Amino acid sequence: MKRTFYLMACLVLLVACGQSYEETKRQTRKQRLEALRKDSAALKIAVMPTLDCLPMYVAAYHQLFDTLNGGVRLKHFMAHIDCDTALERQRVEGSVTDLVRAARIEKRGIQLRYVAATNSYWQLITNHNSRIRQLKQLDDKMVAMTRFSVTDMLSDLIVDSVKLRDEHLFRVQINDLNVRMQMLQNNEMDAMFFSEPQATMARMARHPVVLDTRKLDMQMGVIAFREKEMRRPERHKQLDLFVKAYNAACDSINKKGIRHYRDLIVKYCGVQSAVVDSLPKDIKYQHAVGPRQKDVDLAQKWLQKK
Repeated sequence: MKRTFYLMACLVLLVACGQSYEETKRQTRKQRLEALRKDSAALKIAVMPTLDCLPMYVAAYHQLFDTLNGGVRLKHFMAHIDCDTALERQRVEGSVTDLVRAARIEKRGIQLRYVAATNSYWQLITNHNSRIRQLKQLDDKMVAMTRFSVTDMLSDLIVDSVKLRDEHLFRVQINDLNVRMQMLQNNEMDAMFFSEPQATMARMARHPVVLDTRKLDMQMGVIAFREKEMRRPERHKQLDLFVKAYNAACDSINKKGIRHYRDLIVKYCGVQSAVVDSLPKDIKYQHAVGPRQKDVDLAQKWLQKK
C-alpha cells in the first residue's frame, strides 16, 4: 500500500513539473516575442564608444527618448564596419558614421538621410617609440586604419601631400577601437587614426599628433538613417522626436560641460576619469543639421576614384 502511495505521489509530482516546464516554455516564448515586437517598433541606432555619440547617451540618461513612440534603442558596436553591416541588413534604422562610409553604403544601393553632422575629428597619432614627428617620416611605416572610411581617405591625402610612394605606406586594417589602442600600447604599430576620447588617451601617453582634420577644415562625422524606412509615417514621427531629444541633449552638454557627464563617458567609451578631465575644453555640440555640401562632395569624389 505504501509503495502504491509513493508511486502515485511521484507521478503527481512529475505531472506537476511537466506542466510547470511547459508553462515556463510558453511564458518564455511569449516574453521573447514581446521583446522582439518592442525592438522592432523602436528606432534603433548603431553607436560607437566615441565622443560624437555623447548627445545620445545623455538623452538616454535623462530619459528624453521615453516620449517617442516605440522608444529609441542604442545598439553598441566597437567597429564602424559592424555599424554599417547592421544598417545594411536592417537591424538598425540609423548609425553614427563618417561621410565616406555613408557614401559607400549609398553606392551599394541604400539611400541614406543625413540627419546630423557630428563634431568628430580624427588625429593621426604616431607611436613615440617610432620617433615619427612629420608625415614624410611615414615612409615604410605601418598605419592602422579602416578601408573605405575617412581614415582611408586621409591615408591617400598623406601620400599625396608629402609625395610618398603609395606602396610605401603600409595600411593595416584594424577596425576595432580597443584592438587599435592595444596595438599602440604594445608598440605593435607605427601610427594610427583616433577620434575622441581615444585620441586624448593616446596623447596622455605622450604619443605625438602629426595630422588633425580640424586643421584641414574637414567635418566628416554624420548620423545617417535609411531613407526608405524614414518615409514611413511612424518612423518619420519618431525621427522628429529623436531630433528634439538630440538637440536638448546638445544644449545640456554645452551648458554643463562634457565633464559634467564624466560617468557616462567612462561607462560608454571605456576610458578612465583622467582621460575625461584631459579632453579639450572647447568641445561643443551643435543641433541636428545636415553636413556641409563640400564635405559630402569630398567624400563622394574620393570614393569615385577608388
